[in-house]
Amino acid sequence: MTTRPERHRSLVVVSAGLSTPSSTRLLADRLAASASAALTEAGDTVTIETVELRELAHDLTDQLLTGVPSERLEQVQTSLAAADGVVAVSPIFTASYSGLFKTFLDLLEPGLLAGKPVLLGATAGSARHSLALDQAMRPLFAYLRAVPTPTGVVAATSDFAGRGEAEDDLSERVARAGAELAAFVRAADGRTVDEPRPTGGTAALTPFEQLLAQARR
Repeated sequence: MTTRPERHRSLVVVSAGLSTPSSTRLLADRLAASASAALTEAGDTVTIETVELRELAHDLTDQLLTGVPSERLEQVQTSLAAADGVVAVSPIFTASYSGLFKTFLDLLEPGLLAGKPVLLGATAGSARHSLALDQAMRPLFAYLRAVPTPTGVVAATSDFAGRGEAEDDLSERVARAGAELAAFVRAADGRTVDEPRPTGGTAALTPFEQLLAQARR
């Protein structure tokens, strides 16, 4: 029987937690460990790099104002571009991802996450916010042309109690999501995603300013 050769895998974890310690970071670490375990079981070696956005908040603000990324932000983008898979976790504020999380994604180079397997996670005060992952985060990553895994994990405060059905359910969801990310990473071997280039149809599109001028005549 032919076995698949061992490969080295790189996972980048993006955690948008604001406190220390942070339940967002805790969930991110559990998801990354689950994916790493699944990849290791399949015969691969894995390295995990964790990006704490709270430590980059000033760098992100400076880039918003100046348009120039810091050396630390450039290093993060380099790591993301080279990653085989990404774990992205944000706290839920006002039924959506945090502003810090969105700012970070806004400043990524266009196309950087295209075709990249991403495991989405979120933390919230209660299970009432569980729909935010599918209603807010998943469309955002679809716009970025990333490839989110089918299972995303939302963890409420009660899920971290460390006992009972809530913890068992969280552990099950984390294991399933990690296994899916591992499968997506291995399935993506050798695939690249290029930025779309204009074809005969799109290249001939009339600029909006010209259409507007014609309409005013």
